[in-house]
Amino acid sequence: MRKKTALLVFATILIVLTLCNQTYITRLLDKSIAALSGLGSSGQEVRNIQQRLKEWGYYYGEVDGIYGYQTYNAVRNFQAKHGLTVDGIAGPETLKAIGLPTGQTSGGGSSGDSRDLNLLARLIHGEARGEPYIGQVAVGAVVLNRVKDPRFPNTIAGVIYQPGAFDVVSDGQINLEPNETAIKAARDAMNGWDPTYGCVYYYNPSTATSSWIWSRRIVLKIGKHNFAI
Repeated sequence: MRKKTALLVFATILIVLTLCNQTYITRLLDKSIAALSGLGSSGQEVRNIQQRLKEWGYYYGEVDGIYGYQTYNAVRNFQAKHGLTVDGIAGPETLKAIGLPTGQTSGGGSSGDSRDLNLLARLIHGEARGEPYIGQVAVGAVVLNRVKDPRFPNTIAGVIYQPGAFDVVSDGQINLEPNETAIKAARDAMNGWDPTYGCVYYYNPSTATSSWIWSRRIVLKIGKHNFAI
């Protein structure tokens, strides 16, 4: 009788441990799906994250593809700045904000072009909604002109997320969904329409607070914005 009781207790414990182990594995799998990169990760995706955050002034370490504490802290700072959950994990929402929603580099393919288009449209929507259509295209053109200018980062995401470059990044409007007009304006700008004739700055003279921006030579005015070089 005692032997049967002991076997029953042992079997019960074994079943409980098995169920707990399955639950733990399931949680790990769920987390691995939701969190694409985190502490201990390594590889090209981590390099992409480090490179983007380095361009924007959040990461100061070596781009080595190793998700250590420097990368973790850089991701946390980026998340805090952009209204994301601050957990130091590069999950889907964080990767989307960085411009790497699938964990791939943003250059060289149609998916990268689509991400750049969406990001540029969000910038236009935040900075220039309500402006004449040509003025919205002009804002997009300024971003693209900066990409080609060696004084600025050489990617659309790098230009847009350069610290202090655009108010909509600071106040979170960059995360708003763009309307169809902004998407069309972004597409026209990416297709080569530049109503600014090469300008790399724009500002609203009624609201500009930087004294430096007034030193730039104004090329033209569209709507409420002055466009300058």
